[in-house]
Amino acid sequence: MKVSVFDTYVQKKNGAVMHFDILVPSDLKDVEKIHTYGRQYLVQKGQEGQALTTNECRFCHIEQADDNVVADIDRQGYSIIEMQGCNN
Repeated sequence: MKVSVFDTYVQKKNGAVMHFDILVPSDLKDVEKIHTYGRQYLVQKGQEGQALTTNECRFCHIEQADDNVVADIDRQGYSIIEMQGCNN
């Protein structure tokens, strides 16, 4: 499965920055839906209400998904790759 990768930087409530990628099927073009996925992830991380728009979340590239990403997409429509500042 080909996926679109959206490079995302969000300022946390404590002022630090979270960097994560949102991966969605490459045929998904609805940016608001992609932002909704990012907001769902922020809620899971206790960062609900933080800004997530095209300023924070931008298309980066398309790549071939691995099995874990495909499983996430099959289950919830998207996958998140945590890069930095996501778990502290």
